Amino acid sequence: RGGACAHGGGKMASTAAGKQRIPKVAKVKNKAPAEVQITAEQLLREAKERELELLPPPPQQKITDVEELNDYKLRKRKTFEDNIRKNRTVISNWIKYAQWEESLKEIQRARSIYERALDVDYRNVTLWLKYAEMEMKNRQVNHARNIWDRAITTLPRVNQFWYKYTYMEEMLGNVAGSRQVFERWMEWQPEEQAWHSYINFELRYKEVDRARSIYERYILSRAWVKVSILAALVLVHPEVKNWIKYARFEEKHSYFAHARKVYERAVEFFGEEHMDEHLYVAFAKFEENQKEFERVRVIYKYALDRIPKQDAQNLFKNYTIFEKKFGDRRGIEDIIVSKRRFQYEEEVKANPHNYDAWFDYLRLVESDTDADTVREVYERAIANVPPIQEKRHWKRYIYLWINYALYEELEAKASKRTRQVYQACLELLPHKKFTFAKMWLLYAQFEIRQKNLPLARRALGTSIGKCPKNKLFKGYIELELQLREFDRCRKLYEKFLEFAPENCTSWIKFAELETILGDIDRARAIYELAIGQPRLDMPEVLWKSYIDFEIEQEEYEKTRNLYRRLLQRTQHVKVWISLAQFELSAGQGERLQRCRQIYEEANKAMRSCEEKEERVMLLESWRSFEEEFGTDATKERIDKLMPEKIKKRRKLQAEDGSDAGWEEYYDYIFPEDTANQPNLKLLAMAKLWKKQQQESEAAAMDPDKDIDESQT
Repeated sequence: RGGACAHGGGKMASTAAGKQRIPKVAKVKNKAPAEVQITAEQLLREAKERELELLPPPPQQKITDVEELNDYKLRKRKTFEDNIRKNRTVISNWIKYAQWEESLKEIQRARSIYERALDVDYRNVTLWLKYAEMEMKNRQVNHARNIWDRAITTLPRVNQFWYKYTYMEEMLGNVAGSRQVFERWMEWQPEEQAWHSYINFELRYKEVDRARSIYERYILSRAWVKVSILAALVLVHPEVKNWIKYARFEEKHSYFAHARKVYERAVEFFGEEHMDEHLYVAFAKFEENQKEFERVRVIYKYALDRIPKQDAQNLFKNYTIFEKKFGDRRGIEDIIVSKRRFQYEEEVKANPHNYDAWFDYLRLVESDTDADTVREVYERAIANVPPIQEKRHWKRYIYLWINYALYEELEAKASKRTRQVYQACLELLPHKKFTFAKMWLLYAQFEIRQKNLPLARRALGTSIGKCPKNKLFKGYIELELQLREFDRCRKLYEKFLEFAPENCTSWIKFAELETILGDIDRARAIYELAIGQPRLDMPEVLWKSYIDFEIEQEEYEKTRNLYRRLLQRTQHVKVWISLAQFELSAGQGERLQRCRQIYEEANKAMRSCEEKEERVMLLESWRSFEEEFGTDATKERIDKLMPEKIKKRRKLQAEDGSDAGWEEYYDYIFPEDTANQPNLKLLAMAKLWKKQQQESEAAAMDPDKDIDESQT
């Protein structure tokens, strides 16, 4: 029957479909993929970004009576209990629950929650710490002691429990209790820091004997450790630093005999099989401080005879220093030089371009060997020319030549060889690509020391012709200045300024030279040429120097003209302020009026300035001027010109054009700007409306006050 019905239903459906016209589906002609494809990664990233969108904060709930408070507590407790029931092992849920109860001063409930949490996971360190901190915060000292006792009993290897327990007892003034906790801790033979904490605790209370006994126990406990391997006792050697600390403790408290005994015990304890250079270095330095130099020498020799050379580098170094200070220098330095020389030879063979190793090697050779050996090593070093002609690869290499030349001049006293070294170096340098001005200047200074001025001038002239640099010009000019050859200085300055016309410092120095020589017109002409240059590296320095020059010459009209010319180029606020201060310091009768006019003119000129801070700076300077020299009317006027500082917000955009949020900034509204007057009115109306809103809210919160006021 079901099949028949289905068959009949199918017939009816087909008949109905035949009667109704089925709409045609449009065929897709272009089945190519779209140009912009959206990947699954983009969808996930967009979903993640939308998760980070700021949600509106939940509405604040105000509780007005006890029933609402109890209802709120019940709901919160139910929420916490549900979270705990869902996952009991998440300790953070327990801690949040307990802290919430603690915030309500429900200490007993919080305590119960912590205890339930400890039943779940008693190995959680954070849980014990939070529990104990709650008790300490609420001044429940005995409860806190109980918790710390349980914690250190349950987890004795967690040092944090012991540290906090002892600190609490010490803060409570219970020194004996703190010492008792330390003693319980030491029974577990903890790490080194625990022992040092105990020692420092005793030293804080001037218990030196107790600290000494702790050191003894510490060393012994670190010396013998029972290890159950085939029922045998294994000797575990302690670290040397523990013995050294013990000895230094005795030395610090002036028990020198005890300190020496500790060192001797350490040497005996380690024997010859486990000798350590640090122990002997510390022992020798102790004896050196006690002025026992023979003992020091015996200790060093004993250790050097028994410790392998590769393990005794520090010992050897300290022995050398000691012999240099107190003993026969020759004997020990021969050994040191031969050993270190071998090391440096290995280094330079492995990498001939390791110039630092060459420097160390040469320093060693210069201090101990003859001149021929030193020259041989220098020749080998300078033969390793950098393979690439780039200046950064030559910066270390060039000092080999400099040191070589200085050695020949100062140590070997060979001026001819020194000249040959300088000339060979200058021939080697690729001057078309780069040069070293330092090398040219050193060569010229050497020739001057040899009283050979023509060669020095020739060298510097060659350097300027081959590879002109600022440093070379400055050095050459400085040389001629010292020789008082002012005509040569003028020519050099001319060449220098042809080479670098944008260098303001050169123009200023040239003008200062002419000023010193008394040729004011030439100096002024140089300044005029300088400020007429199209490109300058520091134009503000140049203008300031020119203005200061005219002020020194007391040419006040020319100074004013200079300021006006400068203001035609820039309207910077510092220029206006400097001009006003100049007018004030000019010392003429109308100086105050002139200064005030400058401020007026500057204020008008800076109304169109976009940088409002500069205009504020100008007004501040004007106000300080009026406070010192002005009348009440002028002070009142400048006060009216001062802007109002308001806070605004503006939208930020990231580098990719996306929205980056809002930024607060301060803006200034000047009373003079008529365009800002509507904004000021709107701001005043907004403040008035806000004040009215606050008054109406206050009246709504206190209706009894309104009744009393109406009756009154």
